[in-house]
Amino acid sequence: MKALVVDDEELARRRIINLLEDIAEIELIGQCTNGQKAISEINSKKPDLLFLDINMKDMNGFDVLQKVEINPKPMVIFVTAYDKYALKAFDVEAFDFLLKPFKDQRFFKTIEKVLKTTQKEVEAHFEKRMMELFHVYSKSSSNLKCASKIAVKQGNKTALIDPGKILYILASGYYAEIYTAGKKYILRESLNALAESLDKNIFVRIHRSSIINIEYVQEIVHSEFSEIDARMSDDKLLRVSKSHKDKFLEKIGI
Repeated sequence: MKALVVDDEELARRRIINLLEDIAEIELIGQCTNGQKAISEINSKKPDLLFLDINMKDMNGFDVLQKVEINPKPMVIFVTAYDKYALKAFDVEAFDFLLKPFKDQRFFKTIEKVLKTTQKEVEAHFEKRMMELFHVYSKSSSNLKCASKIAVKQGNKTALIDPGKILYILASGYYAEIYTAGKKYILRESLNALAESLDKNIFVRIHRSSIINIEYVQEIVHSEFSEIDARMSDDKLLRVSKSHKDKFLEKIGI
């Protein structure tokens, strides 16, 4: 059985790869760090088994699977740190979730299940199970829209942030920096995912690495070559990219 590992976290990929070394029945044929690369590798290398991260920076795992064109279809093991997806989809047969951080025992239990599932069973129900998972994901995403609170774990506590008090959110590697008046929170979430959960009437993407709350825009600063920046209420100056400029100006009524 040939396996491909897709995860944008190096440590997460390495963990799975190391565990696979102890399983003689499975051969690792590659690893991918983003969704676009995964689509190409899956369609070209035709893995039997796919370890797939749900939340990656460029796209989610469900988007990747929509572009899978190979036959026979692979067995998919979703890897996620977000149990809002996993808990709703554990009952989908022949798919499994590894919820980060998972124990070695949990991993090997999943592998045992995989090795007992025949290719015929995978083929017979792949499309049906994919549709069920897309439904679960869509429903989960819908429930996240206009969230009343954003939960950020801080040690042994979880801060509940009122979205209306957020000034702006900046991308920082695999994390998002959430700024309120006088305080910064770090959340392991992509800006794309956060954008879906925020009220689109007041939050707008102004750059691939920033989202702002228009209620806290103090002024617009015009610079050379028709470029503009948004000065926020805490005096932070944020660049508005050309691709987001029109939508931003429309949002604030200019």
